[in-house]
Amino acid sequence: MLVIKSVKPVKLFLRVVLSLFLIAAGTLHWLTPNPFVKIVPSFLPYPLALVYISGVFEILGGIGLLLPSVSIAAAWGTIALFVAVFPANINMAVNRISLEGIPDSDFLRWGRLPLQAVLIAWAWWYTCEDS
Repeated sequence: MLVIKSVKPVKLFLRVVLSLFLIAAGTLHWLTPNPFVKIVPSFLPYPLALVYISGVFEILGGIGLLLPSVSIAAAWGTIALFVAVFPANINMAVNRISLEGIPDSDFLRWGRLPLQAVLIAWAWWYTCEDS
């Protein structure tokens, strides 16, 4: 029982961390959209609009994770968002797209792909009611 009781504060702390990450990333989509536009796959229309839309949903997901009345829905929405932006990460890796301020490294580009699975699992943790 001691382990179960100690998980709640960690889960709450990590919820706040994920929320802040989402809000910061979403804000960056609005303040500096060009790097995000650069990695949108060419088969998708209106890349700038997609960047702005994904930024809005990141911000909403981050806020929603902190609101008990909508946190489960926000977690599912965040999972959907992580899945939706995965093609941009694939595009970045496959086409070796470099972004200013990020080291030009295939390791880092390909490393983003499994990171998406970690982010999905992290958000999924909040789809379950706390007991």
